Amino acid sequence: MKGRKPNLENVIPMKGDMPKEIPFAPDFLDDLGRQVWDELAPELVKKGRLELLYKYQFGSYCSAVSNFIQATNTLALEGLFYETGKGRNGNQRRKHPALALQDTAAASMRRDSALFGLSPVDAARLEGGDQGDLFDEVMKQLNGTD
Repeated sequence: MKGRKPNLENVIPMKGDMPKEIPFAPDFLDDLGRQVWDELAPELVKKGRLELLYKYQFGSYCSAVSNFIQATNTLALEGLFYETGKGRNGNQRRKHPALALQDTAAASMRRDSALFGLSPVDAARLEGGDQGDLFDEVMKQLNGTD
């Protein structure tokens, strides 16, 4: 290329190329929750599913993931059951309390993940577009254009 080289610092990006701002993680997240935020937030912003307005709802999802991972780690270290002290019925095995925490966190994750399209079904639902014409398929069949 002959002549002076273009100065790329003064090039204005097209609207679709504009970098979108990633909201900061809420203060209530622990370190594990922040890791989840840092991993998923940029991708959600790119897809237009995370705006500043939804920051705390997504923070709730990240907190649930953190709780789920911590409960799962506890169960891996301590086991699913524990034995009670010797009573009149002898030693009894009971479910570890972390099982209930894990189950509650998983339910919260499923609920909140649906809002952001974090499962294949929910992603398809969010990207599905409009409802379309209710009688469109019927009219095509009646007109013979099927």
